Amino acid sequence: MTTDPDTQALAERQLCSLVNGMAQQISEHVRRRAATLGLTAPQAVALRELAGPMTMRELAARMTCEPSNTTFVVDKLEKQELIERRAHPTDRRAKQLVLTPRGVELRERLLALLDAESPLAALSREEKGALQSLLQRAMTHPPKGE
Repeated sequence: MTTDPDTQALAERQLCSLVNGMAQQISEHVRRRAATLGLTAPQAVALRELAGPMTMRELAARMTCEPSNTTFVVDKLEKQELIERRAHPTDRRAKQLVLTPRGVELRERLLALLDAESPLAALSREEKGALQSLLQRAMTHPPKGE
């Protein structure tokens, strides 16, 4: 059974609209929760992603941004004494970013705030896992010809 191209286009447009809408809701949720802690959204994302020591490049990848943009965010967090740069244990050219005790405490508060009333709260753990799997599959299999 073939599907009408217009029906396919409508379904694709509706799905893209839902994904975009969810991304916007999540972004706004992060921004609002970050503001309650005196952070910008990028600072909150950096703290959320800093689950352990990592390089600037690793943090940039987790934040899905350029390392140069991450440097600006990290500089601000360092001035707030939430993170520090330390010598990398195996690469003398690199620095590791590490949360300070104050940064660990703020990160824990941030994670609790982000979890509260999350746009994804209506989904069960299994549903979140299924959604994550589907989105990962869609992102790792681009359309042919690209």
